[in-house]
Amino acid sequence: MNMEVKQKDDSLKGMFYMEQNNEVVAEMTYVWAGTSQIVIDHTEVNERLKGQGAGKLLLSKAVEFARNRGVKILPLCPFAKSVFSKEPEYRDVLHG
Repeated sequence: MNMEVKQKDDSLKGMFYMEQNNEVVAEMTYVWAGTSQIVIDHTEVNERLKGQGAGKLLLSKAVEFARNRGVKILPLCPFAKSVFSKEPEYRDVLHG
């Protein structure tokens, strides 16, 4: 299965997502809070991908994006918040 993470961003909000047969099967959405922070507000993974690390892959792409853009992440989504609490190597982009 293709686990490529794609991104859409319109400068107000965006998402990291994965597609399978032209259908979005995993997504992590965010909104921009000013120009220096994104707020992750939702993560959803299709049942077919549960337990395969899709959500963590989405978050790793969000962290990579934040590092490349020099922005911080505020994880309001419970999934993202829990991964941040377990992964100390991501904390450099954590807001606060």
